[in-house]
Amino acid sequence: MIILREPRSISSRSNMELTQYELDKMAVRNFREYLRIPSVHPDVNYDECVAFLRRQAMELDLPIQIFELAAGKPIVIITWLGEEPGLPSILLNSHMDVVPVYDEHWTYPPFGAEQDEQGNIYGRGAQDTKGAGIQYLETVRRLKADGIRVRRTIHISYMPDEEIGGEDGMKKFVLSQKFRDLNIGFAFDEGLAHPENVIQVIYGERSVWQITFHCYGKTGSLATPLNDTAGQKVRVILDRAMEFRQAQKEKLESDPSLRAGDVTSLNLTMMEGGASSLGNVPEQLSVTFDIRLAVTEDHEKMLAKLQSWCEEVGPETYYTFRQKDPHFQPTRIDNSNPWWLVFKAECNNSGLNIQPIINPPAGDSRHLRMVGVPSLGFAPMCNTPVRMHDHNEFLNEKVFLRGIRIYCRLLTAMANLAPSY
Repeated sequence: MIILREPRSISSRSNMELTQYELDKMAVRNFREYLRIPSVHPDVNYDECVAFLRRQAMELDLPIQIFELAAGKPIVIITWLGEEPGLPSILLNSHMDVVPVYDEHWTYPPFGAEQDEQGNIYGRGAQDTKGAGIQYLETVRRLKADGIRVRRTIHISYMPDEEIGGEDGMKKFVLSQKFRDLNIGFAFDEGLAHPENVIQVIYGERSVWQITFHCYGKTGSLATPLNDTAGQKVRVILDRAMEFRQAQKEKLESDPSLRAGDVTSLNLTMMEGGASSLGNVPEQLSVTFDIRLAVTEDHEKMLAKLQSWCEEVGPETYYTFRQKDPHFQPTRIDNSNPWWLVFKAECNNSGLNIQPIINPPAGDSRHLRMVGVPSLGFAPMCNTPVRMHDHNEFLNEKVFLRGIRIYCRLLTAMANLAPSY
């Protein structure tokens, strides 16, 4: 296997003096450098990411803000001021943290950013979302180098802890004065890779419910066929849950127009309990499910369904929530949303094959939408196997560079949206 060497460093000339070739090499160099920072869960240390982003902001001659709403969880904002800074601005969001790795399953070191002869650059975060984080910066670098000015201010944000729900990142950020001061009118957030020539555009997300059913029953000797045991109660809960799961699975499979994000998913994630003695029937058992509610799911009716399962089981059975998201209103993708109209028109002009979807997992966009910011999950990673959270995550150099050129066209159009919006 041939490993391509790191591109040679580029001199410290101004961005205005760099050729297209040199700008490409700089972008790839920065992408690989960012990938080498092991900002991996659990116990992420964000110091190297922050230092790297400070250097990028300095090179671009852009102001940078770094603040913490939770200890050890920095939020980084790099800003390109528009010609009319009073207009609602655009946010380009990504996250610094990445999910854990299992080195033995990787062909290349997961934080080595090595590149093979096909131009694939391997590293945890290549697709999710360090690639996007660098594409945003390199887009601004190129627009500035070309002397392009835009009406609206563009903020580039780097969030902590997205991979564990964003509790100390975007969720707190959108409720802060720091966020309100940015005057965000529209946001781009992370998107998905696609193995075909398709760019999926995420306009909404399902609500995450993590729920535990607690079942208490009679205890006694194993030699006695007791009734009303915790095991019998858990079985009823499992049966009803799996029946619901199967119905949603059949709904998805029977309608070609539906995708995974269009139905409610339910998966068993944990079973707990047992007797202190192997000679006794356990008094208590519990089961935990991860439920992702479709945007069309009525939350009150879903709660009633869950309660009916407990009532069917009988007394001393109840549920508690580990996580209970509210309903997230999707971003409008019709003529009522001027941001969507500009985005769609520019995609059409560029010949991009876009496919609007509801996101099967959950990301930071849901927090933005909760405070009324229209957001689209967009990542120009077509013709790319989906490796987010998987072994051997990679992004091809040509796909990465093409994405920067796509963002250049999109942001030029969107950041010049008429002042009436």
